[in-house]
Amino acid sequence: MDKVITNIVFTKNRPLQLEGYLRSLYRCFPSELLVTYIIYKQELFTERYNSVFDMYKDIHVVTESDFHSDVLREIANAKTKYILFGIDDVVFFDGVDFELIDKTFESAGDEIFGFTLRFSPESLQQGPDEITGERINGHEVYKLDWTKGKTSHTRYPFELCSTFYRTDLVKKILSGCINNNAALKKLFGPKSIAAGILSPLGLRRSLLKRFGFFYSPNTFESWLCRWCQNHSKSLPRFTYFQKLCATAIQVNVVNTTTASASDGTAEHTVEALNEKFSQGYRLDIDYVAQQKPRGPACRRDYFRLTKD
Repeated sequence: MDKVITNIVFTKNRPLQLEGYLRSLYRCFPSELLVTYIIYKQELFTERYNSVFDMYKDIHVVTESDFHSDVLREIANAKTKYILFGIDDVVFFDGVDFELIDKTFESAGDEIFGFTLRFSPESLQQGPDEITGERINGHEVYKLDWTKGKTSHTRYPFELCSTFYRTDLVKKILSGCINNNAALKKLFGPKSIAAGILSPLGLRRSLLKRFGFFYSPNTFESWLCRWCQNHSKSLPRFTYFQKLCATAIQVNVVNTTTASASDGTAEHTVEALNEKFSQGYRLDIDYVAQQKPRGPACRRDYFRLTKD
Protein backbone atom coordinates (compact mmCIF):
# COMPACT_ATOMS: atom_id res chain seq x y z
CA MET A 1 0.00 0.00 0.00
CA ASP A 2 1.28 3.44 -0.89
CA LYS A 3 1.91 5.82 1.97
CA VAL A 4 -0.79 8.48 2.19
CA ILE A 5 0.31 10.44 5.29
CA THR A 6 3.59 12.23 5.91
CA ASN A 7 4.02 12.40 9.67
CA ILE A 8 6.53 15.06 10.82
CA VAL A 9 7.42 14.79 14.51
CA PHE A 10 9.48 17.20 16.60
CA THR A 11 11.56 16.07 19.56
CA LYS A 12 14.19 17.37 21.97
CA ASN A 13 15.50 15.80 25.20
CA ARG A 14 12.50 13.47 25.56
CA PRO A 15 13.42 9.96 24.36
CA LEU A 16 11.00 8.28 26.78
CA GLN A 17 8.13 10.46 25.64
CA LEU A 18 9.02 10.07 21.96
CA GLU A 19 8.93 6.29 22.33
CA GLY A 20 5.48 6.58 23.93
CA TYR A 21 4.31 8.83 21.10
CA LEU A 22 5.46 6.37 18.43
CA ARG A 23 4.14 3.29 20.20
CA SER A 24 0.72 4.86 20.71
CA LEU A 25 0.63 6.26 17.17
CA TYR A 26 1.27 2.90 15.53
CA ARG A 27 -1.22 1.20 17.82
CA CYS A 28 -3.95 3.55 16.61
CA PHE A 29 -2.98 3.98 12.94
CA PRO A 30 -1.58 1.32 10.58
CA SER A 31 2.12 1.87 9.90
CA GLU A 32 1.60 1.10 6.21
CA LEU A 33 -0.31 4.38 5.86
CA LEU A 34 2.41 6.55 7.38
CA VAL A 35 5.87 7.72 6.48
CA THR A 36 7.34 9.27 9.63
CA TYR A 37 10.10 11.87 9.82
CA ILE A 38 11.57 12.74 13.21
CA ILE A 39 13.12 16.21 13.32
CA TYR A 40 15.48 15.63 16.21
CA LYS A 41 17.20 18.43 18.11
CA GLN A 42 20.36 16.70 19.31
CA GLU A 43 21.33 17.98 22.74
CA LEU A 44 21.02 15.43 25.57
CA PHE A 45 20.55 11.66 25.83
CA THR A 46 21.91 10.64 22.44
CA GLU A 47 22.33 7.01 23.47
CA ARG A 48 18.74 6.70 24.60
CA TYR A 49 17.48 8.41 21.45
CA ASN A 50 19.46 5.97 19.31
CA SER A 51 17.77 3.11 21.12
CA VAL A 52 14.36 4.57 20.20
CA PHE A 53 15.39 4.99 16.59
CA ASP A 54 16.55 1.37 16.54
CA MET A 55 13.14 0.22 17.81
CA TYR A 56 11.36 1.85 14.87
CA LYS A 57 13.28 0.94 11.76
CA ASP A 58 10.85 2.55 9.31
CA ILE A 59 11.16 6.10 10.64
CA HIS A 60 13.42 8.68 9.01
CA VAL A 61 15.55 10.66 11.44
CA VAL A 62 16.49 14.23 10.52
CA THR A 63 19.11 15.57 12.90
CA GLU A 64 18.29 19.26 13.12
CA SER A 65 20.92 21.59 11.68
CA ASP A 66 18.70 24.59 10.92
CA PHE A 67 15.10 24.20 12.03
CA HIS A 68 13.61 26.57 9.46
CA SER A 69 15.36 24.93 6.51
CA ASP A 70 14.85 21.38 7.81
CA VAL A 71 11.09 21.83 8.14
CA LEU A 72 10.72 23.55 4.77
CA ARG A 73 12.66 20.77 3.08
CA GLU A 74 10.59 17.93 4.53
CA ILE A 75 7.31 19.64 3.69
CA ALA A 76 8.47 20.51 0.17
CA ASN A 77 9.50 16.88 -0.37
CA ALA A 78 6.22 15.46 0.94
CA LYS A 79 4.47 13.53 -1.84
CA THR A 80 1.61 12.13 0.22
CA LYS A 81 -1.98 13.35 0.16
CA TYR A 82 -1.95 14.37 3.82
CA ILE A 83 0.41 15.72 6.48
CA LEU A 84 0.17 15.00 10.19
CA PHE A 85 2.48 16.83 12.62
CA GLY A 86 3.49 15.51 16.02
CA ILE A 87 5.13 16.60 19.28
CA ASP A 88 6.88 14.06 21.48
CA ASP A 89 4.69 14.60 24.57
CA VAL A 90 1.48 13.66 22.72
CA VAL A 91 -0.15 10.28 23.37
CA PHE A 92 -2.74 8.62 21.12
CA PHE A 93 -5.34 6.61 23.01
CA ASP A 94 -7.89 5.91 20.27
CA GLY A 95 -8.05 5.98 16.50
CA VAL A 96 -10.38 6.97 13.70
CA ASP A 97 -10.73 4.64 10.74
CA PHE A 98 -8.56 6.37 8.15
CA GLU A 99 -11.09 5.56 5.44
CA LEU A 100 -13.51 7.83 7.28
CA ILE A 101 -10.94 10.62 7.46
CA ASP A 102 -10.25 10.30 3.75
CA LYS A 103 -13.97 10.21 2.89
CA THR A 104 -14.55 13.30 5.03
CA PHE A 105 -11.96 15.25 3.05
CA GLU A 106 -13.59 14.09 -0.19
CA SER A 107 -17.10 14.93 1.01
CA ALA A 108 -16.23 18.32 2.50
CA GLY A 109 -14.25 19.46 -0.53
CA ASP A 110 -12.96 23.02 -0.31
CA GLU A 111 -14.53 23.78 3.06
CA ILE A 112 -12.39 21.47 5.23
CA PHE A 113 -9.30 22.95 6.85
CA GLY A 114 -8.33 19.80 8.70
CA PHE A 115 -9.56 16.66 10.43
CA THR A 116 -8.53 16.79 14.07
CA LEU A 117 -8.25 14.16 16.79
CA ARG A 118 -8.28 16.72 19.63
CA PHE A 119 -12.04 17.40 19.74
CA SER A 120 -15.17 15.39 20.43
CA PRO A 121 -18.82 16.47 20.60
CA GLU A 122 -18.72 15.67 24.33
CA SER A 123 -15.67 17.87 24.96
CA LEU A 124 -17.26 20.82 23.15
CA GLN A 125 -20.95 20.48 24.00
CA GLN A 126 -20.68 22.55 27.19
CA GLY A 127 -18.71 25.26 25.40
CA PRO A 128 -19.81 28.33 23.45
CA ASP A 129 -19.02 26.98 19.96
CA GLU A 130 -21.67 25.72 17.58
CA ILE A 131 -20.96 22.26 16.19
CA THR A 132 -22.79 20.56 13.34
CA GLY A 133 -23.12 16.84 12.64
CA GLU A 134 -22.96 15.14 9.26
CA ARG A 135 -23.33 11.52 8.18
CA ILE A 136 -20.27 10.43 6.18
CA ASN A 137 -19.51 6.88 5.09
CA GLY A 138 -22.04 5.55 7.60
CA HIS A 139 -20.58 7.45 10.57
CA GLU A 140 -21.44 10.66 12.39
CA VAL A 141 -18.79 13.35 11.85
CA TYR A 142 -18.82 16.87 13.27
CA LYS A 143 -17.52 20.26 12.24
CA LEU A 144 -17.04 23.73 13.66
CA ASP A 145 -16.25 27.02 12.00
CA TRP A 146 -12.79 27.88 13.34
CA THR A 147 -13.03 31.40 11.89
CA LYS A 148 -15.74 32.02 14.50
CA GLY A 149 -14.07 29.99 17.25
CA LYS A 150 -14.88 31.22 20.74
CA THR A 151 -12.16 29.44 22.73
CA SER A 152 -8.38 29.36 22.49
CA HIS A 153 -8.58 25.81 21.10
CA THR A 154 -11.41 26.18 18.59
CA ARG A 155 -10.07 29.34 16.96
CA TYR A 156 -6.60 27.77 16.61
CA PRO A 157 -6.76 25.92 13.28
CA PHE A 158 -3.10 25.08 12.62
CA GLU A 159 -1.51 22.94 15.32
CA LEU A 160 1.24 20.35 15.60
CA CYS A 161 -0.29 17.64 17.79
CA SER A 162 -2.97 15.59 16.08
CA THR A 163 -4.65 17.12 13.02
CA PHE A 164 -4.60 15.80 9.46
CA TYR A 165 -4.19 18.42 6.73
CA ARG A 166 -4.10 18.23 2.97
CA THR A 167 -0.46 18.53 1.98
CA ASP A 168 -1.23 21.13 -0.67
CA LEU A 169 -2.98 23.33 1.94
CA VAL A 170 0.07 23.19 4.26
CA LYS A 171 2.29 24.19 1.34
CA LYS A 172 -0.07 27.06 0.50
CA ILE A 173 0.02 28.36 4.08
CA LEU A 174 3.81 28.08 4.20
CA SER A 175 4.16 29.93 0.92
CA GLY A 176 2.12 32.81 2.27
CA CYS A 177 3.68 32.88 5.71
CA ILE A 178 7.42 32.52 5.25
CA ASN A 179 9.84 35.19 4.14
CA ASN A 180 10.49 34.51 0.45
CA ASN A 181 12.73 37.51 -0.12
CA ALA A 182 15.99 36.03 -1.41
CA ALA A 183 18.06 39.08 -0.46
CA LEU A 184 16.74 39.16 3.13
CA LYS A 185 17.23 35.41 3.47
CA LYS A 186 20.85 35.76 2.40
CA LEU A 187 21.47 38.68 4.72
CA PHE A 188 19.41 37.73 7.78
CA GLY A 189 18.29 34.10 7.37
CA PRO A 190 19.16 31.17 9.65
CA LYS A 191 22.44 30.48 7.84
CA SER A 192 23.43 34.09 7.24
CA ILE A 193 26.62 35.73 8.48
CA ALA A 194 24.51 38.07 10.64
CA ALA A 195 22.82 35.13 12.38
CA GLY A 196 26.21 33.56 13.03
CA ILE A 197 27.62 36.75 14.50
CA LEU A 198 24.62 37.34 16.77
CA SER A 199 24.34 33.74 17.98
CA PRO A 200 27.09 33.99 20.67
CA LEU A 201 25.41 37.16 21.92
CA GLY A 202 22.07 35.42 22.37
CA LEU A 203 20.45 37.61 19.71
CA ARG A 204 20.10 35.12 16.85
CA ARG A 205 16.49 34.26 17.60
CA SER A 206 15.50 37.92 17.84
CA LEU A 207 17.01 38.46 14.39
CA LEU A 208 15.20 35.47 12.89
CA LYS A 209 11.90 36.55 14.44
CA ARG A 210 12.36 40.09 13.15
CA PHE A 211 12.73 38.88 9.57
CA GLY A 212 10.17 36.06 9.62
CA PHE A 213 12.23 32.88 10.02
CA PHE A 214 10.76 30.40 12.52
CA TYR A 215 13.32 28.66 14.70
CA SER A 216 11.40 26.15 16.85
CA PRO A 217 8.21 24.06 16.82
CA ASN A 218 6.54 26.77 18.94
CA THR A 219 7.28 29.56 16.49
CA PHE A 220 6.48 27.35 13.49
CA GLU A 221 3.04 26.57 14.92
CA SER A 222 2.18 30.01 16.28
CA TRP A 223 3.35 31.99 13.24
CA LEU A 224 1.52 29.78 10.75
CA CYS A 225 -1.61 29.76 12.91
CA ARG A 226 -1.53 33.55 13.18
CA TRP A 227 -1.16 33.82 9.40
CA CYS A 228 -4.22 31.59 8.98
CA GLN A 229 -6.24 33.71 11.39
CA ASN A 230 -5.23 36.87 9.53
CA HIS A 231 -6.07 35.35 6.12
CA SER A 232 -9.14 33.34 7.08
CA LYS A 233 -11.20 34.55 4.12
CA SER A 234 -8.86 32.78 1.70
CA LEU A 235 -8.83 29.48 3.62
CA PRO A 236 -11.28 26.63 4.31
CA ARG A 237 -13.49 27.48 7.28
CA PHE A 238 -14.22 24.18 8.97
CA THR A 239 -12.35 21.88 11.31
CA TYR A 240 -13.85 18.38 11.22
CA PHE A 241 -13.66 15.73 13.92
CA GLN A 242 -15.30 12.58 15.19
CA LYS A 243 -13.88 11.82 18.63
CA LEU A 244 -11.07 12.77 20.96
CA CYS A 245 -8.15 10.44 20.25
CA ALA A 246 -4.97 12.18 21.42
CA THR A 247 -3.76 14.34 24.27
CA ALA A 248 -0.58 16.15 25.28
CA ILE A 249 0.64 15.20 28.76
CA GLN A 250 2.64 18.28 29.63
CA VAL A 251 4.92 17.26 32.50
CA ASN A 252 8.11 19.03 31.46
CA VAL A 253 9.40 21.83 29.26
CA VAL A 254 12.29 21.61 26.81
CA ASN A 255 11.90 24.95 25.04
CA THR A 256 12.90 27.61 27.56
CA THR A 257 12.43 30.52 25.14
CA THR A 258 8.66 30.13 24.90
CA ALA A 259 6.17 30.08 27.76
CA SER A 260 4.64 26.59 27.90
CA ALA A 261 2.37 24.84 30.34
CA SER A 262 3.94 22.17 32.55
CA ASP A 263 2.42 20.19 35.38
CA GLY A 264 5.37 18.03 36.38
CA THR A 265 7.53 17.80 39.48
CA ALA A 266 11.16 16.84 40.13
CA GLU A 267 10.38 13.25 39.10
CA HIS A 268 9.36 14.48 35.63
CA THR A 269 12.48 16.43 34.64
CA VAL A 270 14.06 15.30 31.40
CA GLU A 271 17.04 13.99 33.37
CA ALA A 272 14.86 11.96 35.73
CA LEU A 273 12.79 10.49 32.92
CA ASN A 274 15.87 9.62 30.90
CA GLU A 275 17.20 7.69 33.91
CA LYS A 276 13.90 5.84 34.18
CA PHE A 277 14.02 5.07 30.46
CA SER A 278 17.55 3.66 30.90
CA GLN A 279 16.17 1.39 33.64
CA GLY A 280 13.57 -0.07 31.29
CA TYR A 281 10.56 2.03 32.21
CA ARG A 282 8.12 3.07 29.50
CA LEU A 283 5.13 5.37 29.32
CA ASP A 284 1.98 3.46 30.24
CA ILE A 285 -0.14 4.15 27.18
CA ASP A 286 -2.65 1.48 28.26
CA TYR A 287 -3.44 3.55 31.36
CA VAL A 288 -4.05 6.64 29.21
CA ALA A 289 -6.39 4.63 26.95
CA GLN A 290 -8.30 3.29 29.96
CA GLN A 291 -8.71 6.73 31.54
CA LYS A 292 -9.90 8.42 28.31
CA PRO A 293 -8.63 12.01 28.67
CA ARG A 294 -11.30 14.62 28.10
CA GLY A 295 -9.27 17.33 26.41
CA PRO A 296 -6.34 18.01 24.06
CA ALA A 297 -4.01 18.49 27.06
CA CYS A 298 -4.07 16.84 30.46
CA ARG A 299 -2.35 16.83 33.83
CA ARG A 300 0.41 14.63 35.20
CA ASP A 301 -2.16 12.25 36.70
CA TYR A 302 -2.23 10.57 33.30
CA PHE A 303 1.55 10.24 33.14
CA ARG A 304 2.40 6.82 34.53
CA LEU A 305 5.35 4.57 33.85
CA THR A 306 5.38 0.81 33.56
CA LYS A 307 8.17 -1.73 33.39
CA ASP A 308 8.01 -5.10 31.66
